Amino acid sequence: MTRELVAGLLRAQGYVVETFDDGKSVLDRVSKGGVDLVLLDVLMPGISGIDCCRLLKAMVGEMFLPVVLVTARSDADSRVEGLRIGADDYIAKPFDERELLARVSNMLRLKSMHDEVASARARLERASVRDDLTGLYNFRYLHTRLAEEFKRAERFRDPLACVVVDLDDFRRVNDQHGDAVGDAVLTECAKRVRAGVREIDVVARYGGEEFLLVLPSTHFAGAITVADRVWRSIGSDPVRVGSLDLRITASLGVALYPSRDVKSKDELVRAADRALSRAKSDGRDCICVFQHTDYVYRPTEGSSGPR
Repeated sequence: MTRELVAGLLRAQGYVVETFDDGKSVLDRVSKGGVDLVLLDVLMPGISGIDCCRLLKAMVGEMFLPVVLVTARSDADSRVEGLRIGADDYIAKPFDERELLARVSNMLRLKSMHDEVASARARLERASVRDDLTGLYNFRYLHTRLAEEFKRAERFRDPLACVVVDLDDFRRVNDQHGDAVGDAVLTECAKRVRAGVREIDVVARYGGEEFLLVLPSTHFAGAITVADRVWRSIGSDPVRVGSLDLRITASLGVALYPSRDVKSKDELVRAADRALSRAKSDGRDCICVFQHTDYVYRPTEGSSGPR
């Protein structure tokens, strides 16, 4: 009767209320998500309100889910124990309807504020490591992650590959069609690059129209495979922006560790940059691999495919 009375009061205020007979049902419902507040009677069949509250707080982790305990007015021990394990408030029975509604409203307001702060923090964290335009990792995160991957490769004698991707004649796109079209092309090419690598690979915006790929546990053949796949995905189909179909090609430079000429992460990136420079000087729209001071792989058939 008390449960239905409380549910009726809350529904009359416009809240969506679900009722359950025991603590296990509450835990099952919360695990599915979409719950903003839980009202628990201390005395419930099976799992007590105190134990249910403890399990709920452990379940949601850092997410804030207000839990309000409903206890007998004389049951001070339960109130103290509930607050000690993380209950956010309590209501004593018999309760005043105005107090019940005020406490529920207050808890929901606190949750709303907490969710806004958490959302803002998530946006800031994303902005600190992501490029605003493309959604790829930014330059700062790239160097932090590259340092970590290089140390890991050194320690475990694991291969590591680095690929620099440069969109050919990209300034022409901006000059002829404007910055908005250029941004759309960059965004689409970033998607194509991201789609061509594994989940563990790091893809970052390296410069204005350059991307850098860090490929952990990737040897020579694997690096060539990834570079070829990215190269084809960019140049195979035109990029459509509004009514425009723009053919975009890319030049790629690949460097590998371990290598006689690569002893640090900076040397790895410089080697990839040198390979990229060779690719661009040889007519663009191709892939070059730097290894042992020489370029051992360079397709010469443009977007039709490497030999």
